[in-house]
Amino acid sequence: MIDFDDFLKVDIRVGRILRAEPFPEAKKPAYKLWIDFGPEIGEKKSSAQITLHYTPETLVGRQVMAVVNFPPRQIGPVKSEVLVLGVPDENGAIVLLQPGQDVPLGGRMH
Repeated sequence: MIDFDDFLKVDIRVGRILRAEPFPEAKKPAYKLWIDFGPEIGEKKSSAQITLHYTPETLVGRQVMAVVNFPPRQIGPVKSEVLVLGVPDENGAIVLLQPGQDVPLGGRMH
């Protein structure tokens, strides 16, 4: 069990995918993502292993949830600055977490 204050330390925000490209250098199939989190946080890069349910074309414009306060992580030639959140389907492929309707960019999850 964790305290509620510990949960509040994890900063989960909504962003919009601006660009998505294949990431052939990754060990497992992945995409490079450029995500806009609004004026307070700005644009951040990420790598996501979400190739089974999505194509780069279907990702652009989609709102997603991501942890924005983890330290950057070097994944091959890409510095991943945020952790895009998802849950596994029945076969283990990741399905993105996203708001049920369009919301302002940078909004913090409560």
